[in-house]
Amino acid sequence: MPIPHEHSHSGSSSPLGATLSALLPGLGQFSRGFPANGLGALAVGTLLGVLTWTIGINAGMGAAILFAMLFILPWWCIQTYEAFLPSPPGFMGTLKLVWQRAHDIRYLGALFLLTAFTDLYIILANPEYGLTIFCTKPTGIGGILAKAQSPTLHLAIGYGFLRLRRWSLLVYLAYAGFGLLNVTANYACFGYGRIRTVFLITLLGFTVYVLFRRHCFHPPTPQRAISEGAGFSA
Repeated sequence: MPIPHEHSHSGSSSPLGATLSALLPGLGQFSRGFPANGLGALAVGTLLGVLTWTIGINAGMGAAILFAMLFILPWWCIQTYEAFLPSPPGFMGTLKLVWQRAHDIRYLGALFLLTAFTDLYIILANPEYGLTIFCTKPTGIGGILAKAQSPTLHLAIGYGFLRLRRWSLLVYLAYAGFGLLNVTANYACFGYGRIRTVFLITLLGFTVYVLFRRHCFHPPTPQRAISEGAGFSA
């Protein structure tokens, strides 16, 4: 399915509206004279906040943070994008645009970039930290290379996903295959682990989703490069 041109709506976009809604859901829509959209975003945000609090009380802070990362953060980005559009079409209309323009893949790319910098910070702040690979923790040069591969791959995948490059799909599949083999081996050696289990479930879910959306990735072409240069984030 071809990705529609990024500026198919009439009128002008609103960076201010997006900024306001990024600070408080619905604020950008309110400020632009779309009160129904603003009320809808505010109501959903309140509901998600209450649900997150309930999960935290009953299942712990870790579960609440995971819920926020998987559901609240993408919803927050979608309603912010709605406030940016020339004529906010409502949540479902915005979601359709996000799907058509493959912004969901770009969102995953942004998450990978964030993870790359988080990994790098953890490595630099904890030089004694060792990454477990196939039941062992390499030391010396091997240990440094083992730790370096994580932020390096996340950075490459993140950039490629933002630009919808086909090579990044291949890099991601190699990364996912290695991750699945590694976590399976660690299960066999060490048994159940909460972080290990969460990583396995999220990796499987992300991989299924990325494979389902594989048609969004494309090789670079001069025509598409010009389109992206005009602004691929609208």
